Amino acid sequence: MKATQKDFATVAQKAVGKARIFFFCGPDEAGTHDAAARIVSMLAEPGERIELSGADLRRDPVRLGDEARSNSLFGGARHIYVRAQGDEAHDAVEVLLSGDVEPCPVMIVANGATDKSRTAKLLASRDDALVAMFYPPDLRSVTDSVRGMANAAGLKMGGDLAERIARGAALDTRLAQSEVTKLALYLDAAPESPRTADAAALDAIGARTEEDGFASLVNVVLSGEARRLPQELHRMRELGLNPVGVLLAFERRAAQLAQLAAKLGPRGDVTALIESEAAARRIFWKDKRDIGEQLRRWRGRRLERLVDKLVQLHRALLTNSQQAELLLAQGLAEITRVAAARSQS
Repeated sequence: MKATQKDFATVAQKAVGKARIFFFCGPDEAGTHDAAARIVSMLAEPGERIELSGADLRRDPVRLGDEARSNSLFGGARHIYVRAQGDEAHDAVEVLLSGDVEPCPVMIVANGATDKSRTAKLLASRDDALVAMFYPPDLRSVTDSVRGMANAAGLKMGGDLAERIARGAALDTRLAQSEVTKLALYLDAAPESPRTADAAALDAIGARTEEDGFASLVNVVLSGEARRLPQELHRMRELGLNPVGVLLAFERRAAQLAQLAAKLGPRGDVTALIESEAAARRIFWKDKRDIGEQLRRWRGRRLERLVDKLVQLHRALLTNSQQAELLLAQGLAEITRVAAARSQS
């Protein structure tokens, strides 16, 4: 079976009762993770979750079949969740399909893969498998998704606020869902007791939870906070954030710093400029401190070198997608060290 985001909701209803292997692929990584979570939530008895990486399966292709046919540690149901890059899981899937015993449900989220990948071709024509391809969303579709999340959480939300959440999450529905969940908790909303969400509530939870989303990683790196970097990189991996999407957030911040530096000039007052930009609503109030600190560190030739580094890193991610997460972590660690050194100079 095959599906895209256009018909996934319909196909999923059929697939969850027949398929045992689910392969989620395509450039919309948030969409693939959402779809895998949706299938798990639809299982009659999901049971224990076993997590494997594509690298694990590439080293030991037999392991997937062994795990999929083993009993749960607690004697109940289980399902397997695989995070892979490209066709890392191909050989393991091939071994799994050759077995005679029906496996437990297997979710494979394959970053960098498409419905033309070898693994997808292995599964697409089978009735006991689903290949779901997800393309990058547009602002309208993510805004609609945010309103759907809000309705499910008991929030009455207008289109403007839903669009603001979609933009703030860089069209990543996982981050958008996190914001909606926090809003519902903050307003004590539930489907049986709905509440109205407004901009003031979103500002409040944003001010209290600035560790979430891309912003905290961007600020830790560009402010040279080396001690906090391992925690942020771990969170990035846990959320399964798209490395290119993360890097785009850094590129946007670097472009913002370049614009501010041009206005500032060689002897300008950073604090006064930041206050002026915030008053004109060109800088969000909760970003003032971080952007001011970063503008003091990254100016002139230093800022030019930062932009060059980000361009090189972006090119490296696109040409080596299977190692994108590792390359990004290494590049961000290097930038953090440079920023930390400048803060001490």
